[in-house]
Amino acid sequence: MSFADRTIKIRVPGTSANCGPGFDSIGLACTVYNDLELTLKKEPGVKITISGEGAMNIPCDGRNIVWRSVQYLLRKAGLADEYPGAMIHMDNQVPLSRGLGSSATAIVAGLKAANVLINNRFNRRELLQFATDIEGHPDNVAPALFGGFTVSTVTKGKVECFSFLPKFRMKLIVAVPDFPLSTRKARAVLPIHVPMEDAVNNIGRAAMLVAALCKGNDKFLRNVFDDALHQPYRAKLIPGMYDVFEAARKAGALGANLSGAGPCLIAYALERRHCEEAVGAAMQEAFRKHEVNAKVLIMDLDTRGAHIVK
Repeated sequence: MSFADRTIKIRVPGTSANCGPGFDSIGLACTVYNDLELTLKKEPGVKITISGEGAMNIPCDGRNIVWRSVQYLLRKAGLADEYPGAMIHMDNQVPLSRGLGSSATAIVAGLKAANVLINNRFNRRELLQFATDIEGHPDNVAPALFGGFTVSTVTKGKVECFSFLPKFRMKLIVAVPDFPLSTRKARAVLPIHVPMEDAVNNIGRAAMLVAALCKGNDKFLRNVFDDALHQPYRAKLIPGMYDVFEAARKAGALGANLSGAGPCLIAYALERRHCEEAVGAAMQEAFRKHEVNAKVLIMDLDTRGAHIVK
């Protein structure tokens, strides 16, 4: 059976990793999306077109991460030689190099689209393993695949992921500064060793965060977003970071933290409080006092993860 010349369209949500204390382990999916259209070809060569975010910066040749992910899956299926070419169109709404999982979104889109075109040879758990192998860690690719909140671990290279939805409706308020920050640069400032006190701080808060979300008890969320493992070291890369956190809380947010490696900052609010506009404005103003311009995205939690667009 030939899978060539069929076109599939896949939608993948942006993501936020760490969620405060859950460094490299807790993530969430949010309602900003990248769309991918993929057609496999029996003729060699790839044609890539891009609209939206990163259209002028993302490579349109063999270096493209979507195409590399497509090839990865085809190799796993033993079909790489049969389909050496493709047509790819990316329509991106997820900001690039801002801490909202743009690279994870591309990886998941490529894997999911190629898998659908070969009649879903692999299940979602296998796709998660492939995505983690490509990305290097599961904290962004897991929510991109499954939606909601995710908790992920890696044991001897094998990924396990628990996905869940909180017991209350939340608003996610993201301040997007007007400068990029590469994950590599943000990783470079982290220490190799951390004090025991800081490790204990994060273990307790990460556990409390997951328990409070699962039980629907928001009063335990007031102090859980504080982090000691990465935010103190990355603060120097993001002017006014802690002032923005404080402004968000004063405006009604449950808390705020660095989104992934940054520079986006994300605040969490209960939908029933109707304070998301005030929180966004407060975060913007706090950034402005540090001479940083930022746009605000007010989003919901995505509950579907990567899916086919009919």
